[in-house]
Amino acid sequence: MNWQDLRKSGNVDDRRGMSGGKIAMGGAGVVIAVIIGLLTNQSPSEILSNIQGSQQTEEVGTRPAGPRPDDKTADFVSRVLGSTEDVWSEIYKASGEQYKQPSLQIFENESQSACGGASSAMGPFYCPADEKVYIDLSFCDELRDRFKAPGEFAVAYVVAHEVGHHVQNLMGISEQVQRQRQNLSNAEYNKLSVKLELQADFLAGVWANHAQKMDNILEPGDLEAALTAANAIGDDKLQQETQGRVVPDAFTHGTSQQRMYWFKKGFETGDLSQGKYQDIQ
Repeated sequence: MNWQDLRKSGNVDDRRGMSGGKIAMGGAGVVIAVIIGLLTNQSPSEILSNIQGSQQTEEVGTRPAGPRPDDKTADFVSRVLGSTEDVWSEIYKASGEQYKQPSLQIFENESQSACGGASSAMGPFYCPADEKVYIDLSFCDELRDRFKAPGEFAVAYVVAHEVGHHVQNLMGISEQVQRQRQNLSNAEYNKLSVKLELQADFLAGVWANHAQKMDNILEPGDLEAALTAANAIGDDKLQQETQGRVVPDAFTHGTSQQRMYWFKKGFETGDLSQGKYQDIQ
């Protein structure tokens, strides 16, 4: 993949080497701050601020000095994010709208999102509550080794898929689906979840189409790498590998064939109207 000349995004929060997150200052912390304030004649809010600032300093201090083995991967992911920003900004501009860019947090082992805890075991995900994509770069190795989906463009597809969820969030689609959750059975809601995931695959394909036209990013074999990744992480394939049987009612992301189909359709058309949520199946 030709990515070295892509613009590097300024919306990346690199937390590799930091601890999983600040200690939550709940009600007990506030009470302690009030007591200390009474004893020392300090403002409780100032005490809380100092404690949290100290925690942030400690977090920064845990980062290992010098270059890291995954620095190239971090640079790559940052440039792919920059490409998604450029593509979606142009698409939105053509419709007379302004694209609101998401941010991306690179973490190690575990972190905290507005949607709850994040861990490397979860794989990359998008949190609509803070409009942020989360990724532990060890997933890139897992994609290559466990899922047998090597190649930089396979990783780019995953990043673009998560950004696709951000686009869905901006469109209000995610909220519409979430509102229906309490009125549906798990099996019924899973069907809506599958449609969301397949549309995100389609949107990743739309990005690839426009990024190719804008920056000529593709090399021979890149499209196949993305399709291999889409095939490897289909629900049917993962269920067969992990539990020895396929349970369609438990699908949340779609079959391998569906995921490949919708990514390829997005790539071939580059046309948002070809992948409307209600038409996904």
